[in-house]
Amino acid sequence: MDNLNSYLVAVARSLVLSDDEQFKISISISNLQAKLNNWFGNDLNSHFRFGSSTRDTILPRNVDEDSDIDYMVVFNNTQNFKPTTLLNRLKTFVETKYARSEIYRSYPTVVLELSHIKFELVPAIKQYTWSETHFIPAPSTDYSDWVETNPSEIQRTVNEANNKNHYQIKRLIRLLKYWNVMNYKVYSSYELEENIAGNSYWFCTTLEDYFFEAVKSLPTWFLPQYKQNKVNILKSKVEQIKKDYYDNGLKYFAMRELEKLLPMP
Repeated sequence: MDNLNSYLVAVARSLVLSDDEQFKISISISNLQAKLNNWFGNDLNSHFRFGSSTRDTILPRNVDEDSDIDYMVVFNNTQNFKPTTLLNRLKTFVETKYARSEIYRSYPTVVLELSHIKFELVPAIKQYTWSETHFIPAPSTDYSDWVETNPSEIQRTVNEANNKNHYQIKRLIRLLKYWNVMNYKVYSSYELEENIAGNSYWFCTTLEDYFFEAVKSLPTWFLPQYKQNKVNILKSKVEQIKKDYYDNGLKYFAMRELEKLLPMP
């Protein structure tokens, strides 16, 4: 394969969850939903999946061992419990219903690790039934109080950006999340998705165009120096691939360098 775009498309395609993975996840979610309803009953307002798995930007576990399903558990909370109390209630639930699985608390979530996927259960409350705003444990208060969040906002942003940009944004996100994993997560997944979806991509049409533009636009000002170094190496390498090799007809060398940067999983 001597075409950079074809290679990037192939890598992005390999970063999609397989049908088998998706089937196992859907079965696990159905089981989780039934167990939550049975255990908490009327104490629950709602519960649902959110995050990268709903945006088609989640990476397979063979690529990212920390890949997980974000799952929000919204309590009615008529007794005005603080986040810690609801976290403990979730922990008791998973310890009872999933005794053989690995369970631990990773603030502000309870992590349930099954053989094929990891769930991060996030306790939440709502003030108004009609609002998309939820409240989750707040890091700024050491998770002792609540902070507003809108779990559907980033999904809307990514979907709209994908639709406006030749359906390349989700592919692009998976590619750069793959690089991010190989570089010990310079960015959080949320930061990366928000940045990529929020960029402007003038005159881009192919995944190759979007990849070069997105790498050039990756922010570094808020990163510690060692992470800035990783991003700057990426930018330098991509510029070399594009300008020194590919634009000068040295396609073989361009491909070899791209394969080193993003090896086929």
